[in-house]
Amino acid sequence: MTKNVMIVGVGGQGSLLASKLLGYLLLTEGYDVKVSEVHGMSQRGGSVVTYVRFGEKVYSPIIDKGEADFIVSFEKLEAARYVEYLKTDGRIVVNTQEIDPMPVITGAAGYPEDLIEKLKALGVAVDALDCLSLAEEAGSAKAVNLVLMGRLSRYFDIPEEKWLMAIEKCVPAKFVDLNRKAFALGRDSE
Repeated sequence: MTKNVMIVGVGGQGSLLASKLLGYLLLTEGYDVKVSEVHGMSQRGGSVVTYVRFGEKVYSPIIDKGEADFIVSFEKLEAARYVEYLKTDGRIVVNTQEIDPMPVITGAAGYPEDLIEKLKALGVAVDALDCLSLAEEAGSAKAVNLVLMGRLSRYFDIPEEKWLMAIEKCVPAKFVDLNRKAFALGRDSE
């Protein structure tokens, strides 16, 4: 049974490290893993999507609409943009931060209101968390990705120690403590 995780965000938020960490962890757990990076205009704050698929045997790295078990979103609008990829019984783990896309910045559009409530009204299981505040509490606004991974870890039957070992392998040594703290805050926050 193949499981599908989509990591969606805005360029520069650390979604690639998040997918690398998840991919590494799943490989160490004995799964066949395919990770596919689909870049948008990442250097300009555009949408960035990464697919992580894992199971006994995975043939393609691509996730189609209606196939994602999880969507991990670095920003609310990105969660709404990709919700059609979620399975009926899937879950969105989302940072409640708002990052204005170019049409909002230029004044051509407004940032949509009540996105989390609208997603829930569609019957979507949403786990929304202020990951930016938790990342700053851990020591760096850039640790939003590890707060999100900590949150996601609650839904996986993989011991916390294994996630922490993956952090040590995938994160530069000088940032390991900060990232472990960010992970723990995301995992344990109520």
